[in-house]
Amino acid sequence: MYIAIEGIDTAGKSTQIQALSKHFPNAVITKEPGATKIGKEIREIVLSAKAQSKKAEFLLFLADRAEHVKEVIEPNLDKMIISDRSAVSGVAYALTQGEIDKKDLVELNNFATNGNYPQKVFLLKLTKEELKFRLSQKKLDGIELRGAEYLLNIQNAIEEATELLGLDLVTIDATKSIKDITNEIIASI
Repeated sequence: MYIAIEGIDTAGKSTQIQALSKHFPNAVITKEPGATKIGKEIREIVLSAKAQSKKAEFLLFLADRAEHVKEVIEPNLDKMIISDRSAVSGVAYALTQGEIDKKDLVELNNFATNGNYPQKVFLLKLTKEELKFRLSQKKLDGIELRGAEYLLNIQNAIEEATELLGLDLVTIDATKSIKDITNEIIASI
């Protein structure tokens, strides 16, 4: 089974993936962007926020996604795959930019993924207050520097992106305890 843990920065994706990897010790753990050699370079470019064009940023994500699917997802479809983000995030970020038609977003992602999407998407959802608190506790990267409102728009767009891609979404309150969130994910798999 291929699942994705989605959520905005600081929602607890990494923490949950670490917990799930203990529960599923043979799972393939991956992330998007950055799971491949090329993906690491693309991730650095995107997080540096150097791209002036939002379309260019989107196309960088698509390039990473295509490489990720070829190198990681397709060879392991017979195993449990747990991904930190997925095409859902790419579509969500693009939706908030509003520069690419929704139909094109879906078609371009179908092209990049060869139609290989997570069978289940788990959204770790934060409140505005909790997000602001968590952001205040860390050094911010290029995406996080865009602010809480921007990230909350992304969070809402994750739900829309999942619907556009026709994927199964499970929304989880990210302010719950780590153990409760892990148990909720495991129960839904």
